[in-house]
Amino acid sequence: MQDLSVTILQIDQVWEDKQANFSKYEAVFSKLRQTDLIVLPEMFHTGFSMNASILAEAWNNSEGLTFLLNWSKKLKSAFYTSLIIKDDNCFHNRGVFVFPEGRVEYYDKRKSFGLGGEDRFFTAGIEEKIVEYKGWKINLQICYDLRFPELIRNRLYNSEEPAYDLLIYVANWPAKRILHWDALLKARAIENQCYVVGVNRVGVDGNGLFYSGNSQIIDALGDKLTPVRLDSEAILTENLSKIRLHETRKNLPFLKDIG
Repeated sequence: MQDLSVTILQIDQVWEDKQANFSKYEAVFSKLRQTDLIVLPEMFHTGFSMNASILAEAWNNSEGLTFLLNWSKKLKSAFYTSLIIKDDNCFHNRGVFVFPEGRVEYYDKRKSFGLGGEDRFFTAGIEEKIVEYKGWKINLQICYDLRFPELIRNRLYNSEEPAYDLLIYVANWPAKRILHWDALLKARAIENQCYVVGVNRVGVDGNGLFYSGNSQIIDALGDKLTPVRLDSEAILTENLSKIRLHETRKNLPFLKDIG
């Protein structure tokens, strides 16, 4: 059972400026130690903008995706984040899981944030996405999805094999609702008996919203494995133990009682 090293980047995104954000990420990436998976905030190179018609990139010709592919190959690390994509004449807040060998799996955010107008500009996804990487099954999620536990209820296959081991939420989650972020991340870990990674931005966006970060990694018992850093950029790395996860599920076999 292989451990998985996960590095989360809590960063102050530059509003709607792709090149400035690329430069910020490159400065960080060049200093990273070897890690299996790097997770960036939602809409990693634009911030959470509704200006989709200007910022969207074609799925088959995405500057942001090319950037991630190049760095994934260079660092020999996978990436997960989201970006604004135009595909089949629709705009999507699309999560991308980039493998070091150049393969890409994607997940379209299923719950559009109506309070921020996301539902007026983006087409919601309709399917769950679980990817397999280094022996881990990883469920891909984006920000507002966190409020809807029915989307990702873990379950057992053949009465013994859980559907996934790790949930990842990439987000632009404002500070004024950060208590909800903390509580819901912990709940998702406990109720699904899995690790949860939540990566949020810091700083102020173009709409004047303030973000306090609170990026974190949580184990299946609901314990935080990383310190919570407020209001500042941070890089945090944690090794996730498959053995510890297996033992938790063995000692507390709650998943078998899901109807």
